[in-house]
Amino acid sequence: MEKCGTVFYLKVFRSHCQLPVQSRTSLRSFWFPLFPLYQVSLWQLSPISPPYGPLQLTVGPRMAPPSDSGMMQAVVFHGPYKVAVEQRPIPKVQNPEDIVVKVGYTALCGSELHMFRGVEPAGTGFVMGHEFVGEIVETGSAITTLQKGDRVVTAFTTSCGECFYCKQGWSSRCDKSGLFGCDNLDGGQAEYARIPNAEGSVLKAPEGVDEKYLVLMGDIFPTGWFAAKNAFKNSTPEQIAEQTVVLIGCGPVGLCALINALEYKPKHILAVDSVPSRLELAKSLGAEPWNFQLDRAGLDKRVLELTNGRGADAVIEVVGLSPALRTGFELLRPFGTISSVGVHNGEIPWDGNDAYNKNLTVQMGRCPVRSVSAQALEVLKKNQHKLGFMADKIMPLSQAVEGYELFNAMKVQKVIFKADE
Repeated sequence: MEKCGTVFYLKVFRSHCQLPVQSRTSLRSFWFPLFPLYQVSLWQLSPISPPYGPLQLTVGPRMAPPSDSGMMQAVVFHGPYKVAVEQRPIPKVQNPEDIVVKVGYTALCGSELHMFRGVEPAGTGFVMGHEFVGEIVETGSAITTLQKGDRVVTAFTTSCGECFYCKQGWSSRCDKSGLFGCDNLDGGQAEYARIPNAEGSVLKAPEGVDEKYLVLMGDIFPTGWFAAKNAFKNSTPEQIAEQTVVLIGCGPVGLCALINALEYKPKHILAVDSVPSRLELAKSLGAEPWNFQLDRAGLDKRVLELTNGRGADAVIEVVGLSPALRTGFELLRPFGTISSVGVHNGEIPWDGNDAYNKNLTVQMGRCPVRSVSAQALEVLKKNQHKLGFMADKIMPLSQAVEGYELFNAMKVQKVIFKADE
């Protein structure tokens, strides 16, 4: 542990954290712990297991609340396995299209572990976080549809609403897009946040939705909606009613995808993971759980049994690992669809001939959250009573270092920070 003023760092003492990113083949970015399923030993990937020993963590004292000095507390990234709660200046409007919000709740997303673990190269010194909800406290001169006092949730990428991609409903590829929580745009794990291109990026908070769940609209719930939509978009309701779907990965995004997939009413949904608690959640939501690590042969047999030997009609993959994609490919029938929202760093595990022989349809990529927010929000409203597991750990922002440690160790399903504590 290092101390510098009021900045406290979390450090991990294990040798492979110092390896170049390209050398860490066992540390692919991931949201869900399916690694042991693919003959990768647990100790290579677990943040708390041998041979390197446990995380060495001491949580610093609670930060002082913001004062009239114009300062706030914020979670700042300082390199792999180092985050700190620091005092930073409260952001101000910089451009006419900006707004500034006072953050209410802000969540820790699994994709942020990519940078935290050093798998995804990043700069340092920026504020983390891309899932947050808050109240507008300042608006730029070009803002006409939003006003001070409005409560809003923002997509994890900004979007202008006017370019070719935004007009097509592909806001995640906006010409002016920025990603919150990286070295060119501070994120929302802070008491205040600046939102560029605000009118094309935020959604006004609706009545009747708990803000602990509304914060999921920043990323993971719309991403789950997008994954389900792409799995079924080439099928009619009558066809879907007879279909068998395999969901690979039952972490937060996977379970959001499951909730959305159930809205389409397929005949069977099989949920695949290696973590018993996640499989229990999938079962409670309505899926047939399968522990891939314990019985891959049984899973193969079950899929064939349910489909008269054809294979799954669709696969939803949310892991972000090539072996997970390969498993989905192997379970899929000819003319089937793979819908993948996992963040992949590895190679695609099939070649052109494989795809040709299966008449494969694949949809991969980042969810255009702002473009699909209205549709996804309707599903969240209907199902928010099922989302209690997503708020299983609510912590003050001042305890964010501990929150990262818990989430990194997979001891909680989701971490949500209350920004004003």
